[in-house]
Amino acid sequence: MIRVLLVDDQRLFREGVNALIEQIDDIDVIGIAENGKEAIQQIEQVQPDVVIMDIHMPEMNGIETTR
Repeated sequence: MIRVLLVDDQRLFREGVNALIEQIDDIDVIGIAENGKEAIQQIEQVQPDVVIMDIHMPEMNGIETTR
């Protein structure tokens, strides 16, 4: 099972990607974050295999978060 964290400030996008991923048996969305700061907290807690992240977000963008 591939464990995924979704990070995007747009609720509709997060929900859409989550709905698509839920249809794939080998992938599980284990967390959702609205910005980079939330992403860092979730990464430490849930330890995902993959992070799907927007690069344009408030507070801390995806590039800063990845660093």
